[in-house]
Amino acid sequence: MKNVLVTGVSKGIGKEIALELCEKYNVYVVSRNEEKLKELIGKSKIKDYIALDLTQNGACKKVFEKFSDIDILINNAGDYIYKDLGEYSEEEVQYLFKLNAQVPFMLASLYSKQMKDKKWGRIINIGSISSQIGEASASLYSSSKASLTGFAKAAGLELAPYCITVNTIHPGWVDTELAQKSVEESDFEREEIIETIPQRRFISPNEIAGLIKYLISDNARGLTGQNINLCAGLSIG
Repeated sequence: MKNVLVTGVSKGIGKEIALELCEKYNVYVVSRNEEKLKELIGKSKIKDYIALDLTQNGACKKVFEKFSDIDILINNAGDYIYKDLGEYSEEEVQYLFKLNAQVPFMLASLYSKQMKDKKWGRIINIGSISSQIGEASASLYSSSKASLTGFAKAAGLELAPYCITVNTIHPGWVDTELAQKSVEESDFEREEIIETIPQRRFISPNEIAGLIKYLISDNARGLTGQNINLCAGLSIG
C-alpha cells in the first residue's frame, strides 16, 4: 500500500483529501492545530500526524525525519493575505512566500530523492486560480502560488525518467471556511461572486479530492508537468 503525506489538513480542502485517500492508502498528515489533528485521526483511518508550523526553520526536515517513507506528496498547506499593493509588510511577504512556495519546494526536494530510488512517485501541489488570472488586491497571494506553475513544469520534466509525476491543481472558489472568510473580508456578497463564475457555483472540496485520486493512479501516469484549473469555468470566461 502506498504511503501518502498531506499538508494542511485541519479543515477544508486538505481535510477532505486526507479523508478520501485514507480509505485506500496509508495517509500521514501535517498541520498546525494538534487538537484538530487528534480529532481527525480519531474519526478516520489516517495513520499518524505531526503538528507544527511549516514556516518555522527546520520544519520540513522534521516532517521528513518523522515520515521518511512517502510515495505520494500532496502540498496543500497555504494561506492568503489580501491587501492593496504597497500595503504589505516585509514580514507578510516572507511568510506567504515561505508557506505557499518555499515549503512545497523543500518537501518535494526531500521526498523526490527516495521516489527516484523507487522509480515511482507522485507530487501534487495545490495552487490557486488567482495565480492563473488577475485578481485585484491579491498580488502577494497570486505571485506566491504562481511559483507552483513553473515548478510543475520544470520538476515534471526533470523527474519524468523516474516515473515520478508532478502536477499542480489550481482551484477557483471552493466551498470552505477559508473561502467564506475571504468573502466576509471582501467588498462583495457571496451571490455577487457566484455571478462571476460561469457555472454559478463554488467548487466542492471532494471534487479536488477526486481529481487527486485520479492523478495519483496509474491511469494518470502519462500526465505530468501540468497545471489544471478546477474552477467551474472561472479561468475561461
